[in-house]
Amino acid sequence: MDHHSIIEDAKAQVYDFHSSDTTGHDYWHVMRVYNNARMLQSKEGGDRFIIEVAALFHDMIDYKLTDDEHAQLDWIKAFLSRRNVEPDLIDRIIHAMQAVSFKGGNNTVEVASVEDAIVQDADRLDALGAVGIARTFIYGGNKRHELYHPDRAARENLTFEQYSQEDNTMINHFYEKLLRLKDLMHTDTARSMAEERHDFMEAYLEQFYQEWEGMR
Repeated sequence: MDHHSIIEDAKAQVYDFHSSDTTGHDYWHVMRVYNNARMLQSKEGGDRFIIEVAALFHDMIDYKLTDDEHAQLDWIKAFLSRRNVEPDLIDRIIHAMQAVSFKGGNNTVEVASVEDAIVQDADRLDALGAVGIARTFIYGGNKRHELYHPDRAARENLTFEQYSQEDNTMINHFYEKLLRLKDLMHTDTARSMAEERHDFMEAYLEQFYQEWEGMR
């Protein structure tokens, strides 16, 4: 089993899958998550191959990007099987992928290994900071969400159905997801990085509200 060639083949497949994305889940998002995951693995340990493959394929099963998660999973399993990846490794890769999704805080697939933790942390880091802010507005614009409405408060205790189907403002997304992520990181390295990115987002929101009110 040639790990390098599998990774390179996976990158090519990911590029094709995400080539037309306009929601902030494009190829470059995947590559940032991949690079985040590699960095976290270098500090936190875990099986590098599992982490790299799961990071590359994680959004191919995202409910926002596919109508058939099971078909995507079957394709990924076949892709890995044809390259002689052992069934146990495939199962661990799939679990790490399935543990990534936030789903309004309602993902039923729990982190069960350091590999799961690293891939999830790597993805969530890309939802924070300057990049996270940019991706929020890309996604909201794609879905025609309103930027902000002073009379629409952020929702609490959302079900997955409410989180995935109901419309809300882009600014409220900070409170419904992004500002919650700092406290949900698993690894020490990701927690440290998340603190700085979280602080940047809070400073951005303070500036936003002041500009909205014409105070700056």
